[in-house]
Amino acid sequence: MHAMGPNVAGVIGSAVAAGILIQFAS
Repeated sequence: MHAMGPNVAGVIGSAVAAGILIQFAS
């Protein structure tokens, strides 16, 4: 569980960053 924490946080962070970029691009 502890090992998966950073990975989940990284995936969520990447998704948020991608969403922000898409909003700016649109």
